[in-house]
Amino acid sequence: MFQTLKNAWSLPDLRKKLLYTLFILLIFRFGSCIPVPFINTGLLQAYFESAAVQGSALNFIDMFTGGGLSGATIFAMSITPYINASIILQLLTVAIPALERMVKDGGEEGRKKIASWTRYLAVLLGLLQGFSYYALLRNQGFLSNTGVLAAVAIVLTFTAGTALIMWLGEHITQNGIGNGISIILFAGIVSRGPQLMHTMVNLFQLGGMNIVAGILMIIIALALVAFIVFMSNAERRIPVQYAKRVVGRKMYGGQSTHLPIKVNASGVMPIIFASSILSLPQTISMFWTPETGSFGYHMLNLFKQTSPFYIVLYALLIIGFAYFYASIQFNPIEISNNLKKNGGFIPGFRPGKPTSDFITKALGKVTFVGAIFLGVVAILPLIVGAVAPNLSNVALGGTSIIIVVGVALDTVKQMEAQMMMRHHKGFLE
Repeated sequence: MFQTLKNAWSLPDLRKKLLYTLFILLIFRFGSCIPVPFINTGLLQAYFESAAVQGSALNFIDMFTGGGLSGATIFAMSITPYINASIILQLLTVAIPALERMVKDGGEEGRKKIASWTRYLAVLLGLLQGFSYYALLRNQGFLSNTGVLAAVAIVLTFTAGTALIMWLGEHITQNGIGNGISIILFAGIVSRGPQLMHTMVNLFQLGGMNIVAGILMIIIALALVAFIVFMSNAERRIPVQYAKRVVGRKMYGGQSTHLPIKVNASGVMPIIFASSILSLPQTISMFWTPETGSFGYHMLNLFKQTSPFYIVLYALLIIGFAYFYASIQFNPIEISNNLKKNGGFIPGFRPGKPTSDFITKALGKVTFVGAIFLGVVAILPLIVGAVAPNLSNVALGGTSIIIVVGVALDTVKQMEAQMMMRHHKGFLE
């Protein structure tokens, strides 16, 4: 990875893209430190450090925002409204045939319309989430001014911060390196690293963790990173043979190749989507604080990070979204038709329906392995947090690691692809 960065830095145009991406991330981190007016940030920080918030989805959202939520900054909502809007639009695209035709047949214009609707929906969700966060601040007594104008200023500032982050992410995608939304999530999670180290040091000092346990955790984290890298690069290769054909005096075809199916083709998106959906109950709790012992109180407790119900539901959502993304990215019938048109076939299977059925079966098996991999990596640290309450903050580590490693691998692959393209371009010129 470091060699790839070094090679990319040596190319002037890629160096500009890297500097542009770093500049955008600097703006993001700067905005994550500017507090919204009329809020007592000292009391808010103490509330997030209290036992009431430990192991809850609020901590999870705060991780995505790089500490912006606990500091009530202008980027407190981060990119979560945009992610939720993307989930809704993608599900609607599959469910509504008219939207599916717009994406497939509309080409670039259709994709632009969907992207535009996603932005509008993200702003609406940002308003809703901003108001819910304002309700939490007001109910907990963290506001220095509870007037109408102050409420409007706070909610609009949160929403404007979401819109600005969305704009920054799109500019990274267009003019920088990597997927802008993923890069911003990556930056937010990495910025929480020092706080995680501080938490571990405090556990050592308070006797909540011994040196052996700390070393064991570091070893497990490194092994987890290696396992994630291995599974992210793993793929099943289906052999493809092309028939020989004579055109004039020349013979074409006859070569053998393969059809690669990645084990983790969906990357980190199932985890990001599942996490965003499971943060909705916590958003509801900002509006409504049920009495202790009531039905609503027990319902909200089910969605704590260390709750068995939350862990099982989290794993099921990850598996479901992994299959959903695999079905979007691979169309076995279309692949089979393309092979047939180009004179290709899978040895042992006739072109047409037998080929598409075989690809469907192979895709299902590979996707199952990838989905189980994502689910296990995501829920193991949560189980550790449930068994050892002192490590509730560390329970966020599995999701954090897989997002950080996944985004880093995807970004490095994009840099390698761009360097390869420039290499061939220079050779041709």
